[in-house]
Amino acid sequence: MSAQSPATVKTALVGLGWWGRKMATLLKDGSAGLTIVRGVDANPDAADFARDMEMAFSADLGEALADATVEAVILATPHSLHREQIAAAVAAGKHVFCEKPLDLTRAGAEASVALCREAGLVLGMGHERRFEPPIAEILAAAQSGKLGRLLQIEANFSHDKFLTLDESNWRLKADQAPAGGMTATGIHLTDLAVKLMGQPADVRVVCENLASKIPQGDTMSAHIRFVNGGTAYVSATLATPFISRFAVFGTEGWIEVRDKAHVEAPDGWIVTEGWKNKPITVREVAPAEPVRDNLRAFAEAVRGVSAYPISGEDMINNIALLEAIVRSAKSGELERV
Repeated sequence: MSAQSPATVKTALVGLGWWGRKMATLLKDGSAGLTIVRGVDANPDAADFARDMEMAFSADLGEALADATVEAVILATPHSLHREQIAAAVAAGKHVFCEKPLDLTRAGAEASVALCREAGLVLGMGHERRFEPPIAEILAAAQSGKLGRLLQIEANFSHDKFLTLDESNWRLKADQAPAGGMTATGIHLTDLAVKLMGQPADVRVVCENLASKIPQGDTMSAHIRFVNGGTAYVSATLATPFISRFAVFGTEGWIEVRDKAHVEAPDGWIVTEGWKNKPITVREVAPAEPVRDNLRAFAEAVRGVSAYPISGEDMINNIALLEAIVRSAKSGELERV
């Protein structure tokens, strides 16, 4: 880091489970502009990991929030805790990076976004898909008009990692992780759909349990319509080997992105494109670390270097859509957003 670079943001990481440890490892060298100075987890066994990562350890969030050296918190915690934890962090004057989903209700998302905005604090979201190089290319092509009028999105982000979890795990609680794989993977796809297509209008969902005893169902698909026209098909299955596919179709061309591996250990992407009056092309994109790049964008926003690219409106629209998807998964009917 050069003498002109802003100092790294001293951060407390709340939740030292699977994903929290992934982020801690990525941030250890400080290259993302964040330094984890304190780890927080109610499980005392996590203290060993905190020691190995050379961070102080707390079993209680309050202790971390009382630490004057802590400028921001990263919440890698169950989403049922997010609203309360964000409120506590804001009350302590800390910036917040929150893992997805922000909340399970539109009202909760609106409350958290408003709290951070009114306090002048940055709210970051764990939607690292936006920071994958080929997905960033799609967003730029849509914004510039290169794709023409956007018509449709097709997306699938599925895996079978949860089949080996103990049934007591919160990720297998229908009230905490409803509608199949929506809160685990599908929420990333709806985030991109909302960014590209705007405010959602309504959704119809099919959610079934076809291959497991997962309480929230293991096979989910949603068909979404948007206020300004256009549709999105989103699938998030919890009983099939890993696949991540995102495709957007416009009047001037289409782009499909397939991940070669899960984002926990990215291995690059395969991009297929079709443009008007041109042959279809296929290319490979080298691996990158979108999780770290998202956290870097958060740190730069905290330091005032640049605005954080995921807006509060996008966050609220996405959770409003999630809430409607959960309703439709139960009712099987078309639900307004």
